[in-house]
Amino acid sequence: STVGSPAGGGVSPLGPAPPMWYHRDLSRAAAEELLARAGRDGSFLVRDSESVNGAYALCVLFQKHVHTYRILPDDEGFLAVQTSQGVQPKRFKTLPELVSLYLQPSQGLVTTLLYPVDREETAVSDDRDYSDGEDEKPPLPPRSASTSTPPGPDTPTDSPPAANGLSTISHEYLKGSYALDLEAVKQGACSLPHLNKTLVASCKRLNGEVDKVLSGLEILSKVFDQQSAFMVSKMIQQSVNQGGDQELENLVTKLAILKDLLSSIEKKALKALQDMSLSSPCSPPPLSMRHSKAIPVQAFEVKLDVYLAELTKIGKSQKYTLSVDVEGGRLVVMKKVKDNQEDWTTFTHDKIRQLIKSQRVQNKLGIVFEKEKDKSQRKDFIFASAKKREAFCQLLQLMKNKHSNQDEPDMISIFIGSWNMGSVPSPKSVASWVLCRGLGKTLDEMTVTIPHDLYVFGTQENSVCDREWVESLRAMLKEQTELDYKSIAVQTLWNIKIAVLVKPEHENRISHVGMSSVKTGIANTLGNKGAVGVSFMFNGTSFGFVNCHLTSGNEKIARRNQNYLDILRLLSLGDKQLSSFDISLRFTHLFWLGDLNYRLDMDIQEILNYINRKEFEPLLKVDQLNLEREKNKVFLRFAEEEISFPPTYRYERGSRDTYVWQKQKATGMRTNVPSWCDRILWKSYPETHIVCNSYGCTDDIVTSDHSPVFATFEVGVTSQFVSKKGLPKSSEQAYIEFESIEAIVKTASRTKFFIEFYSTCLEEFKKSYENDSQSSDNVNFLRVGWSNKQLTTLKPLLSEIEYLQDQHLLLTVKSLDGYESYGECVLALKSMIGSTAQQFHTYLSHRGEETGNIRGSMRVRVPSERMGTRERLYEWISVDKDETGGPKGKSTMMSRVGHEYVKPSAVRKQLGELGKVSEEGERSSKEETAARPKQDTADGDPSICKNSYNNPAYYILEGVPNQSAAAISPELLPSPTSTNPQAAKAPPPSAGARTKPPCATSAAPHPRRPMTGHPVRAISEEGSSEDDGGACMAGAQGGGTVGSTLNRPPPDFPPPPLPKGALEMVAEAPFSKPRPLYPDLAEVRIPATGPVAPLALGEGFRRGGVGGVGAGALDDQSCSVLQMAKTLSESEFPGQPPRAPSAPPPLRGQPMGLGLDACRTFPPRNPIPESIAEDMPEEALWGSSSSSLSVGESSVGEWLQRLGLERYEQGLLHNGWDDLEFLSDITEEDLEEAGVLDPAHKRILLESLRQQQQQK
Repeated sequence: STVGSPAGGGVSPLGPAPPMWYHRDLSRAAAEELLARAGRDGSFLVRDSESVNGAYALCVLFQKHVHTYRILPDDEGFLAVQTSQGVQPKRFKTLPELVSLYLQPSQGLVTTLLYPVDREETAVSDDRDYSDGEDEKPPLPPRSASTSTPPGPDTPTDSPPAANGLSTISHEYLKGSYALDLEAVKQGACSLPHLNKTLVASCKRLNGEVDKVLSGLEILSKVFDQQSAFMVSKMIQQSVNQGGDQELENLVTKLAILKDLLSSIEKKALKALQDMSLSSPCSPPPLSMRHSKAIPVQAFEVKLDVYLAELTKIGKSQKYTLSVDVEGGRLVVMKKVKDNQEDWTTFTHDKIRQLIKSQRVQNKLGIVFEKEKDKSQRKDFIFASAKKREAFCQLLQLMKNKHSNQDEPDMISIFIGSWNMGSVPSPKSVASWVLCRGLGKTLDEMTVTIPHDLYVFGTQENSVCDREWVESLRAMLKEQTELDYKSIAVQTLWNIKIAVLVKPEHENRISHVGMSSVKTGIANTLGNKGAVGVSFMFNGTSFGFVNCHLTSGNEKIARRNQNYLDILRLLSLGDKQLSSFDISLRFTHLFWLGDLNYRLDMDIQEILNYINRKEFEPLLKVDQLNLEREKNKVFLRFAEEEISFPPTYRYERGSRDTYVWQKQKATGMRTNVPSWCDRILWKSYPETHIVCNSYGCTDDIVTSDHSPVFATFEVGVTSQFVSKKGLPKSSEQAYIEFESIEAIVKTASRTKFFIEFYSTCLEEFKKSYENDSQSSDNVNFLRVGWSNKQLTTLKPLLSEIEYLQDQHLLLTVKSLDGYESYGECVLALKSMIGSTAQQFHTYLSHRGEETGNIRGSMRVRVPSERMGTRERLYEWISVDKDETGGPKGKSTMMSRVGHEYVKPSAVRKQLGELGKVSEEGERSSKEETAARPKQDTADGDPSICKNSYNNPAYYILEGVPNQSAAAISPELLPSPTSTNPQAAKAPPPSAGARTKPPCATSAAPHPRRPMTGHPVRAISEEGSSEDDGGACMAGAQGGGTVGSTLNRPPPDFPPPPLPKGALEMVAEAPFSKPRPLYPDLAEVRIPATGPVAPLALGEGFRRGGVGGVGAGALDDQSCSVLQMAKTLSESEFPGQPPRAPSAPPPLRGQPMGLGLDACRTFPPRNPIPESIAEDMPEEALWGSSSSSLSVGESSVGEWLQRLGLERYEQGLLHNGWDDLEFLSDITEEDLEEAGVLDPAHKRILLESLRQQQQQK
């Protein structure tokens, strides 16, 4: 249909017949959807205006934006496009006349009108309404002339449904016209005009429908079936002009063409795509074809998070709808205004700059939009639930990925399932398993059907043969996703199986596939128990998956622990060069799943009562796996998502209503208490991206006595980096340089040691020279040090920062005498890049046991020509700990700031060596928060103890009774405020863990499942965050930092100064004199800060706030000396006496006096416009990994209270002015934006700030 075809001149503004591009009362959202589907610049349609009755809206697509022009009638009924003031509008009698003008170029619109978007279903519904006699408005004319005749007597307007009407036509013919045709034939006629007329009338609607279908398929036929395309186009053209006698013949021809087209187009399209794939076998399919199922537009009902300052703006609606069009790459933000009208804005994928998840409010999300070229705006929305927020983020990430111009993905999604099948075949459908439907943390229905990139199925007691099992999995995935997943590995040990399936588009990205198995059954020779594993590279990222079935039986904990250690040591997976490292360090991401068989240590009746009440926390406190992990016996530094589903074993087969806990064995009755036997854990390198989006079990698969368990993960991946500049010349070579390294190794040996360095960025592994310093204050520990001259400079293969920031270094400390490893660790290069040396600090482990710790100073020097980088897709979402105390926003926005991460330790030299912060810890804590799921306020914040490794003195205690040794730790920390800048403000009582002193336990200084059942999500499991922050997580999670004895009320203010003794002790630390590094206990003065019950050793080093411990724990001295050493070392000792609260202590994430401007001096990588500072908290803006809001908020609040202007606190905090250090930069305009509109109040605030500046 042509645009201007209906000539003007009629009285109706639409012309004699409404043109096809006129969509009447089409909604604004639907119009955008139609234009997005059209996709070409210059596509347009006209609809009724939603704001002015009798007016129209001309909607034009240009550069993926929809531009809308209002067409208003004047007093005389002439139509004109609304113009800016002073411009004379051109007036028209009808819409077609107006549109025909703008079909000409350069008429003032954003683009010439080129492609009309015709209405789709209106004609059909109107026909139906009209025939049913229900249409009050005149019906729109049908699509072609063949259907334009008004209904005759054969189709009365009040007729019953169409079928009856058509049968009436047939009756009419048989009653009357049939005789006329019979007479004609008798007289020698060769045609039946009356039957023809009857058939034409009967097929009247069909003709229009066929035209529509052909029009819809025209483009497809042009792409894939040029032969039929010519006929299709010809028929569409003819149908406009033809009628009368040829009409029926025409319809038959069209139906024949349609039949041929429909039957052949799929085969032809398949052949065309196969030809394309053969001509470029390595190229991935176009992004638009990544998902075979189109993802429908999803709408989320949200509320705008309105702050006090904004409530003054009258009539501001809080209800919004956010519509995500993944396929079209658009987000529509629609505000519901009064009178059922809507005000809405569309943002294309490239205009959505950042998503900021609130850590405190689990269903709150900040979205940063790019408004104009240099301006951004943040809006905070409250979703119906945390699950809805996650679904929204997932869809937006999918949209970003789909429309990215990157050839290789930054992020993939992984499904992991574990199921003990009970030696019977699976039911016909296990769809709930792969769709993560059931109990626990499940995916939202909006995202549940989006296919994952990888599916990993681990089964135990699986009696189905391999081929049949894999085919059944592929068929199930095909049914759910319409994709043919490829099996990349299947490994079996007896009835323990692991199968890995990958999306077809990723098949070429998988390499270095390895498989292995380990038997741990009777005498380690039977395969009824054991593990199977698969490893591979996905582009540049290594993955390992282990599925195991460990020893059963409530009491066989030690045997299960040994099974785990055997598998860790003996499973032969990953890079063979890394034989010095166990499999927990060989992979960027390692997933461990299976029937681990750890049970609950509690009376059966109590367990059942808790399950009935859905109270899982008390049970998780007695879960054997959690208890063993807390003692560092198994799964060192692994993470597990929070368990919020009932125990998955042992159910009565055939239902999920009853647990069967007694089992008759030959040896007698055996009790199997309900337990979480089936688990999924993971361990990832520091500063990598991994988020667990679901963890639960099904409730409808009942063939086994175990329920299947599922988990899904969002994982950052790196590409096989190809340097655009070729191999570096010597002048452009990057270097990894070490200033010094010091390790404390748990050994009684006194041999010399050297370090081996491994990395995929090195051509081969490198060795250091032997250590040049060595000392010991305890027979079981050795401190060894390497100075700069003993350490080799490493030269990476490529020198681009974009490559180096994804690389990791594996270190192993080996003895010179036996070349054996005494401990291994992994370091992320990302935080070490820069012109100045950075501190690192992490733990050493060997064969699954913690064997010491290692720290040092290093830098990664990158030449300026190789500094270009880009934002990763997963860096687009950050986590913001907003509004309440605790460090704010470990924001991944950091990646936007500059090539060098903002490094406090590099710019804080003046604070003294003791002020140095373990950079790796800070960075990894950022990732931790990104990966950790919900945690309510009382759960606290892992980084409260962020500086726990700042104190370089490591104390080794000899001859100290366990009780007093354990009691020292809390005593050294008289109050959180004296040693911890974050705690300078008294948090609200509900803040729970934030009021407690920095954690004194280090038995488990890493994010791990605490006994309370609250999870710790760590991305950077290997990083020092576990050491310098994670130690506190236990208590931070569940109420009780070290044990229940440490639940103290908020401290008094001002905080008591650090005791003199403690300060003197700091002054004697190794930076003032080289020895002794570890003073005797006598030198440690224990200040009295009020009664603190001494802790039993077991309590002191147990995580998770459990007051009492069993005798077994008290006798367990496996790591106690190391733990005490680290505990004391983790006390924070400021290099200067604490200041009064009115002058807030320096924030950890930034140096003293380092304002926003100073931070902007870092070389911008992807600079965010300055104006964003008005809308965003500055930590999200420039990436302070740990600016402390509790300090800032406290100071700002107290300052405003002093001035009597506390009403402005919310507005200032909302706009990011959360610290007095930065308020000195505030302008009048900033104050207005924060809601300070009264000129007198503005003057008071600015004057007060000026005075404060002068006092400094």
